Amino acid sequence: MAKLKLGPIMNDKPVKVALSLPGALHRDLIAYAEVLAREIDQPVEDPIKLIVPMLERFIATDREFAKARREAV
Repeated sequence: MAKLKLGPIMNDKPVKVALSLPGALHRDLIAYAEVLAREIDQPVEDPIKLIVPMLERFIATDREFAKARREAV
């Protein structure tokens, strides 16, 4: 079984953002949701909801961003 970087999706107060995805990225997002659903043994109802935790994970693990953010303070 794959060890994905995302887990269950938390509910939070949303901020509306309009976004257009390339078709290939949307297909990958759907495929990722299918694999994640099997891994966590529950359905991922809306693959679009994966975008936020993916971005959060990306930002949280970007060392250069963290360094630049610390230096900006």
